[in-house]
Amino acid sequence: MEADPTPRKNETKKALTIGVVGIGAMGWAMACRLQDLGYALAVVDIRAEARAAADALGMRVCCNAAELAGHADMVLIVVVNAEQIATVISGPGGLLEAGSSQNLQKRRTHTVLLCSTIAPTDSAQFAHTLQQAGLEVLDAPISGGPARARAGTLSMMLAGSDHCLENCTDLLADLADKRFVVGQAAGKAAQAKLVNNMLAGANLVAGAEALALANTLGLDGRQMFDIICASSGASWIFADRMARALAEDFQPRAAAHILTKDVGLATDMAAAAGHAVPMADAALARFRQTLAAGWAELDDSAVIKTWQRPDC
Repeated sequence: MEADPTPRKNETKKALTIGVVGIGAMGWAMACRLQDLGYALAVVDIRAEARAAADALGMRVCCNAAELAGHADMVLIVVVNAEQIATVISGPGGLLEAGSSQNLQKRRTHTVLLCSTIAPTDSAQFAHTLQQAGLEVLDAPISGGPARARAGTLSMMLAGSDHCLENCTDLLADLADKRFVVGQAAGKAAQAKLVNNMLAGANLVAGAEALALANTLGLDGRQMFDIICASSGASWIFADRMARALAEDFQPRAAAHILTKDVGLATDMAAAAGHAVPMADAALARFRQTLAAGWAELDDSAVIKTWQRPDC
């Protein structure tokens, strides 16, 4: 299941067009990866600069999801939240507009992959709506960040029918070298993703707290970073995010408001299940302080700044 780190054009894939709705950091990296592998790409984004970049690379730029559905065999929805997905599916110019009685013949899309991190109940509802319109759906949230998306080494949690999973086998393998089928019902993959992101958020806040304490004690931050990375306190997100924090590089690879949203969804999910998550609750409070301080659009490593500002 390992992805080819140096993709080559595959002529057999040129007959298959993949649509990507939302070419932000993750969607853009995924689209570029697939184009390198020989897929034709059709994309939609609300930002003019994103559309211009896609056009410059020869991707088909569509004005809305309905138009994209007329060109793409499979559609990846990679937007920020459930509200945006609802618009993509059912809003003006949405996917379902292409499936209305007068436009049905214009719809080429047969499969939709929900790649955003959203509540399990939303994933299930979106899947039901799309399936009622005759589309197959995969609950398919992703993890790993833009660099891994570009390399095809994402982790992907998957829930859907065996038939749909089989039809998407090649596409999934080209996007993610770590694929976990967690069930057939839409929403199960969303649950798995939120459990992961809840832990990632708690680990990140704990790591930031540790480095902030080291600074208060007069320890060398870079040396402490090396000690932790070589010792029992290590985690992937600590090594990735605290390296940026030490360099005071808060340019967003993963904006702070995104992980705040994800941890909030996870704590809501836990509350609905009657399961206490006090560490995640504490992490969420610290992320909300980060946003309240005006750092929502900075990298989520900016959470460390809340220990550096007295009023936080």
